[in-house]
Amino acid sequence: MADRGGCCPPIDLFRSEAMQLVQLIIPMESAHLTASYLGDLGLLQFKDLNSEKSPFQRTYAAQIKRCGEMARKLRFFNEQMLKAGFSTSTKPTTVTDINLDDLEVKLGELEAELVEMNANGEKLQRGYNELLEYKLVLQKAGEFFASARRSATSQQREMVSRQMGDESIETPLLQEQEASTDLSKQVKLGFITGLVPREKSMAFERILFRATRGNVFLKQAPAEDPVTDPVSGEKMEKNVFVVSYSGERAKNKILKICEAFGANRYPFDEDLGKQGLMINEVSGRISELKTTIDAGLLLRDNLLRSIGDQFEQWIIKVKREKSIYHTLNMLSLDVTKKCLVAEGWSPVFATKQIQEALQRAAFDSSSQVGAIFQVLHTRESPPTYFRTNKFTSAFQEIVDAYGVAKYQEANPGVYTIVTFPFLFAVMFGDWGHGICLFLATLFFIVREKKLSSQKLGDITEMTFGGRYVILMMSLFSIYTGLVYNEFFSVPFELFGRSAYACRDLSCRDATSVGLIKVRDAYPFGVDPAWHGSRSELPFLNSLKMKMSILLGVAQMNLGIILSYFNATFFSNILNIWFQFIPQIIFLNSLFGYLSLLIIVKWCTGSQADLYHIMIYMFLSPTDELGENQLFPGQKTAQLVLLFLALVSVPWMLLPKPFLLKKQHENRHQGQSYAPLESTDETLLSEANHDSHEEFEFGEVFVHQLIHTIEFVLGAVSNTASYLRLWALSLAHSELSVVFYEKVLLLAWGFNNVIILIIGIIVFIFATVGVLLVMETLSAFLHALRLHWVEFQNKFYEGDGYKFHPFSFALLDDEDD
Repeated sequence: MADRGGCCPPIDLFRSEAMQLVQLIIPMESAHLTASYLGDLGLLQFKDLNSEKSPFQRTYAAQIKRCGEMARKLRFFNEQMLKAGFSTSTKPTTVTDINLDDLEVKLGELEAELVEMNANGEKLQRGYNELLEYKLVLQKAGEFFASARRSATSQQREMVSRQMGDESIETPLLQEQEASTDLSKQVKLGFITGLVPREKSMAFERILFRATRGNVFLKQAPAEDPVTDPVSGEKMEKNVFVVSYSGERAKNKILKICEAFGANRYPFDEDLGKQGLMINEVSGRISELKTTIDAGLLLRDNLLRSIGDQFEQWIIKVKREKSIYHTLNMLSLDVTKKCLVAEGWSPVFATKQIQEALQRAAFDSSSQVGAIFQVLHTRESPPTYFRTNKFTSAFQEIVDAYGVAKYQEANPGVYTIVTFPFLFAVMFGDWGHGICLFLATLFFIVREKKLSSQKLGDITEMTFGGRYVILMMSLFSIYTGLVYNEFFSVPFELFGRSAYACRDLSCRDATSVGLIKVRDAYPFGVDPAWHGSRSELPFLNSLKMKMSILLGVAQMNLGIILSYFNATFFSNILNIWFQFIPQIIFLNSLFGYLSLLIIVKWCTGSQADLYHIMIYMFLSPTDELGENQLFPGQKTAQLVLLFLALVSVPWMLLPKPFLLKKQHENRHQGQSYAPLESTDETLLSEANHDSHEEFEFGEVFVHQLIHTIEFVLGAVSNTASYLRLWALSLAHSELSVVFYEKVLLLAWGFNNVIILIIGIIVFIFATVGVLLVMETLSAFLHALRLHWVEFQNKFYEGDGYKFHPFSFALLDDEDD
């Protein structure tokens, strides 16, 4: 939502908006218009005051049913437009003042007209498909009979010629006897013609043979082109068949088999003259039906176009009306049944805007009585509302995916805007890969207006929604890549020449022992001479590992500091003295001191072993440091820090349960009471306890013990967890080296153009698929884990609930 005008206090950036519970008393005559104006404003979340009633028992159930029916008709129109290949108007639509009753009548008329057109069109199309099949049967069956006649004529001539050559004296008598015998045995055969799906033709033939015991003659011919089945409307390959049979019993069996196999039967006449007339008649009817169908489709298309021009306005109108009546159903009727009573949450800054909307609604509806607006006092926890824009919304969603902040809780989303892409870039640091990510993101940002109005796929929509997160990730990756001096794993002397050179040729590909410093230090990032097989492990990886520890300790300290400013701790002195301070001391006595040693070693160039220092700080704290001493008084400082770390553990554990018990006893004696403004859950629950309820000291102590152990162990494990920054950065760098040396350089070494082209293609696909997709996802997930677990668990509870205002702007994201 857009930010409001005027200057906001700085706390608005870090905490949710101040909320208030308001009550509205709205006259019935202005209720609809009031809800409409509040929906346009989108700054009021209504409470359901009729939760005990079913949807059918509410006041505006009939209106919602009407809107649902209109929505069904609009979905029907949309389906028909999609089938016809039309899209709704993409021109920006403004909701005109459409009367809902008129719209309901119009939609009903359009639906009836469209349904009638569809029914007539389907009927005509079915008749057209039947005629096409009939014409095909006439042609193919005619060929069957013509072929049979030619074959019979040739056979008869052959028999006559053979008999003429073999005539004898007895032959006429024998021929006359045979002729009389044959005439008595002649049987009239019937036949059935039609089409059967080609995939069923073999089974059709077998069943016919078995059912009639072979007393049929079947002839099939495949149709050259797929035909549209009149019943299903689907295109399929079919065979034209002619079945000859004898007797009514066989005919009935054949008809049942044809019906079972979905074979369409058509009449056929043996007479050649009648066949020609039937083909001409069918062809004429096909031509007439084609013309009629085309005219009907034209009329239907014109109707759908007229619907499409107004479809967006109608769908918005119906959605708005349905949401208005849903909202009004959440309001309760007063005893006079002349007013509706509403309760809801709104930001404090929206008070004036809501009052203006109520006044406008009363004036426009000519209501004699205006709506009443009043603020209610409650102990109920308000919803959480952060005002975001298209840049910050994706970062806020990252935090909300873990848990929505409690009301007025410190918002990690502000820090996530910087820390999340930076930690990602520490793992992904390569300015070549960063540029590729930047260009891909730039495509989404440049075309965001066009893409935001389109329906995208799941993955594309997710990428588009996080385009500004990926933009920040790519920019930070370019920065860390310049620090690492890696461009697709190749170092460049961008900011000057290397400060080191080989003393002799023997050091070129061996170790860094032969390198000598010949000029000033490389001005920015890692010196190119420190890349490669000879020195990457001892220096660059050591740099990344120690940098991971520094970043981890810094972010964990930020989390503990935020716990001090958090709403759950700010008003509670116990949490300040016995949770915040000992946590800071414990963490920095150990890992803060380690971070200091890393910085001192970098600044002084000392060869001290930090592992040895930290281990023997616990095992032998009084021993001399010797060559591992980095600064004067280091031994004394370590003893003091070790003592503070050990003291901070019982400091966190013991005092708080005893002080809570003492406070409980004082409260029962009437000497003290808990402040109402305190939001600490423990104290609030204690304040609400019955005066006769006993204080469960054991339960409180165990609870504090769990928190202490969780923090102490978490400080160690979380610091180690930040080493994933080093591990992922190492993996990304090594994969880049493998693809560069084992694919690109290897292909280059063959001095063959074809092999070189293949190598470049493989290198591009490997870089995109593995480094720009899989590695990006891997680094993203690890950065997500570091924020959710290692950072946010120090201060963030995330057990609130979001502010969901009644807003027409949110209707597009909701399903009907």
